[in-house]
Amino acid sequence: MFAYTPNVVKGASPQIMDWRSRAACLEKDPELFFPVGNTGPALLQIEEAKAVCRTCEVMDTCLQWALESGQDAGVWGGMSEDERRALKRRAARARRAS
Repeated sequence: MFAYTPNVVKGASPQIMDWRSRAACLEKDPELFFPVGNTGPALLQIEEAKAVCRTCEVMDTCLQWALESGQDAGVWGGMSEDERRALKRRAARARRAS
């Protein structure tokens, strides 16, 4: 399981973003990763997007970037919007408890 640790890097250099050139989603329709809603047909679309993510060599980097840059919409790093929000909540609770 991926452990989210906040580490926001403002003004990051372009080299930090070069992981995107190795992403499995690069040749896919971007619409796949941005379903409308999170119920019904959107659930199938989310699962299809996550299946692409599972084949990706930079999945963890993508997820970390999405969390750090505040990506609220879409599937990033194999996680849906709801899953990323839950991960952030768990991390915040863990920080408060320590």
